[in-house]
Amino acid sequence: MEFRYLGSSGLKISEITYGNWLTHGSQVENETATACVRAALDVGISTFDTADVYANTKAETVLGEALKGERRESLEIFTKVYWPTGPAGKNDVGLSRKHIMESINGSLQRLQTDYVDLYQAHRYDTETPLEETMQAFADVVRQGKALYIGVSEWTADQLRAGHALATELGVQLISSQPQYSMLWRVIEDEVVPASRELGVSQIVWSPVAQGVLTGKYKPGEQPPAGSRATDEKGGANMIKRFMNDDVLARVQALQPVADELGLSMAQLAIAWVLQNDNVAAALIGASRPEQVHENVKAAGVRIPAEAMTRIDEALGDVVERDARMTAETAPKKRPV
Repeated sequence: MEFRYLGSSGLKISEITYGNWLTHGSQVENETATACVRAALDVGISTFDTADVYANTKAETVLGEALKGERRESLEIFTKVYWPTGPAGKNDVGLSRKHIMESINGSLQRLQTDYVDLYQAHRYDTETPLEETMQAFADVVRQGKALYIGVSEWTADQLRAGHALATELGVQLISSQPQYSMLWRVIEDEVVPASRELGVSQIVWSPVAQGVLTGKYKPGEQPPAGSRATDEKGGANMIKRFMNDDVLARVQALQPVADELGLSMAQLAIAWVLQNDNVAAALIGASRPEQVHENVKAAGVRIPAEAMTRIDEALGDVVERDARMTAETAPKKRPV
C-alpha cells in the first residue's frame, strides 16, 4: 500500500480506501462485510469511508463492529451527513446545525469511536445558510468529534465559499469526494483546479464506474446474474447511464491496454484515477474479500503516458466531461 497526504494537511491516508456504500447492511451479509474489512486491513488499507445514510445507518454499525479491537490511532475513519436518516422527519436531513449535531453523535455511537478523522457534507444544502453549516462543522471539530472536514459533490464555487468560511472559523476543509472515472471526468475542468488552489484533495468514488470498467458487461448481452446492473435495491439505477452498447463496446477496447500492463480491467480503472495528482485516494467497495485483494493491486501502479493516450482514444466521445454535471446531478432541494 502507498499513502498520500489529504489536501494541504499532515494527514496521510491509504491511496486505496475502503468504502461500504451499497454493500454493508444491504447487499451483503454482515459476516461477509466483516470479512471484506478484514481483507482490507490485511492488505494495508487503513482508511475507511462510510456515511450515515448507507443502509439507513446500518453500514456504519457494520463497519464499527468490523473494526472493533483495531488500534484506533492506526485507522482513518470517514463518514458523512446530509441525506435522510432514521424515520426521515423534517429535520432528519440536510446540513442544519440541528441535523449535523445530532448526526455526528449517532455516527460516533454506531462506529464505536470517540471521533472521526474526516466529517463530510454529503451534498450541498440549498436550504440552509452556508454560514450555519460551516459553523456547525467547526463546532464539531472543536468538540473533538472530528479532526478535519470535507465535502462531497460540491461545485467549484461552493467549494471556494465553504473553504473561505472554514478558514475564517479556523478549521481545515481538506477534501472533496466526487464521482470520477475514465468515463466520468466532470471534475477536471473546474473542481480540480479550484481544489489545487485551495489545498483540497479528491477522494473519488466509483473509479470503476459501478463495475462497467471491469469489462464484465458486454454489448448486446444481458448483464450477468447477481451483478450491480441487476440489483433492484439501487445498483441498477446508478449504473444505467453507462449501460448502452456504444459505451460497453468502447470499454472492451481497453482490454489490450490492461493486458499489456499486466493489470485486470478493474485495476487499470483504479490506477487511472490515481494518476491524477489531485486525487488522494480511490474508494473501492467489495461484496467478497477476493475483490479487495485484486483491487488493491492498483496501488502504486504508474500508467505510461502512451497508455493514457490509448485509453483516451479508445473511449472517445462516450466520456462525460461537462463540468455543469456536478450541479445538474445535485439535489436542488432537500429530498424530504
